[in-house]
Amino acid sequence: MMPDEAVLGCAGELVLGTRGAAGPGEVLVRVRGGTETFLAWSDDPLPRGTAVLVVASRGGRQVDVIRWADPLDALAGDAGDAG
Repeated sequence: MMPDEAVLGCAGELVLGTRGAAGPGEVLVRVRGGTETFLAWSDDPLPRGTAVLVVASRGGRQVDVIRWADPLDALAGDAGDAG
């Protein structure tokens, strides 16, 4: 299976929580101008709704993810404080 390099570094949201070493979850990833679902693997269990970043592709629509907070979200929150 060939890795899908287009998905590396893309943000997504877990639609089914991961179970760490016990098994994958499912992630909805913003990629190629739309959204696609992939099986999502993580080192530690992550709950549904967690924002994640794709750090590796295993091929066959499987990816490794980590918890991720968009730094631009913090800037948007700070904009409301100005003034």
